[in-house]
Amino acid sequence: MVKSWLVKLVHRFSLVIRLFLVLLVAVLLLGNSNMPPTDSLEKVRAFTRQIEFDFIRWTADAFKTKIFETALSTSDYLSDEQRHQLVLEYLALIQQIQNREAQVEQIYGDPAISDPHSFARPLLDELEGLYARRDKIGPLAETILQNQINSVVAEMGLALGGQALPPVLYHSTPLPLILIVSPREIIRLDESVVLDGDLSIEEREALEETVDRSLNVSSLVENIGGLGMYPTMVVESGDLDWLSEVVSHEWVHNYLTLRPLGVNYETSPAMRVINETVASIAGKEIGRAVLERYYPELVPPPPLPVSPPETPAKPSEPPKFEFRREMQITRQRADELLAQGKIEEAESYMEARRQVFWENGYRWLRKLNQAYFAFHGAYADEPGGPAGVIEDPVGTAVRQLRTQSGSLAQFVNRVSWVTSFEQLQKMVENGS
Repeated sequence: MVKSWLVKLVHRFSLVIRLFLVLLVAVLLLGNSNMPPTDSLEKVRAFTRQIEFDFIRWTADAFKTKIFETALSTSDYLSDEQRHQLVLEYLALIQQIQNREAQVEQIYGDPAISDPHSFARPLLDELEGLYARRDKIGPLAETILQNQINSVVAEMGLALGGQALPPVLYHSTPLPLILIVSPREIIRLDESVVLDGDLSIEEREALEETVDRSLNVSSLVENIGGLGMYPTMVVESGDLDWLSEVVSHEWVHNYLTLRPLGVNYETSPAMRVINETVASIAGKEIGRAVLERYYPELVPPPPLPVSPPETPAKPSEPPKFEFRREMQITRQRADELLAQGKIEEAESYMEARRQVFWENGYRWLRKLNQAYFAFHGAYADEPGGPAGVIEDPVGTAVRQLRTQSGSLAQFVNRVSWVTSFEQLQKMVENGS
């Protein structure tokens, strides 16, 4: 009995030490891949230094949580069914928290309520209990999902000796914001700075206005769904389909960071598009495989085939507003105007189009400018959308290489050695 207990204790201690060493090596390697700051970045940071996100503190707290959970090895004592139920309980808890938080925000924003604090007190008290429950089961739920993704990654051939390198680690947390900067005369991501996540809308817009006016650029403070730190930072979500995809997406970034494609992330806009598109494609495939294996009841149904209507649509019926198509139209026209040197006209056009999106229900679209397209146009796993052109040559080449590859592992390992768009094109042309 004592001997068995001692063996388990030694085993847990060994796991913690191994995890710490792997994390240390991964952090050193990932950290060394960062590009040195540019003069233009320092000009932007003159306006952001006091509100930039504290990566060191967040990483230290996340490591502490991960090492503590590994030392406990709580998930090892749960059955597959118990792990399954705990993750589902955690997801439902996050949905409940987000619903209550939205209700509180509505109360504080309602001009008819003279004392919102008292009115919202029952909800605030309920949230305190929900937060406590989240803090208790959240780290364990994250560990379970990490292990499940790691198993799927290993089965797909993207691991070494059954262990993903770097290990799949993520931590759900309120996310920071990101300031995107593009030239006005062309849509191009020149600089980005990660900011504290608690900036108000007024503070975001004031920063954008100051940066735009001072540097004659187009900027945007935008929300993000995840951040390729280590452990990966992922926004809290009760949607397992989305969560498993984002965690996988960000892990692919970390996987690529240890290889030429990731090392060259910042060397050109094309390399950034290749990297993001690979992560998007692989993230979706890994995420869906996790659902199919561990949560089959949550697998989304395949899209229904689109069949032509039996009778022509009535001329009086307006076509359905489709986000990606309309965004593609907007990007193409903006590019045309900018290519003609009509900067002010392009900016006025993009704002007019933003109002059209707003009227069609996309009210989260606070600003539509060069910086918006520079940021969102890098995700070219599907044609069209913010990337603009129907057949974006970079995204198209990545998708073609995936089609030519027999498996996801073959695709990722082939593309991970790409150091230029020209090299990617040759790989696609040669089929190898």
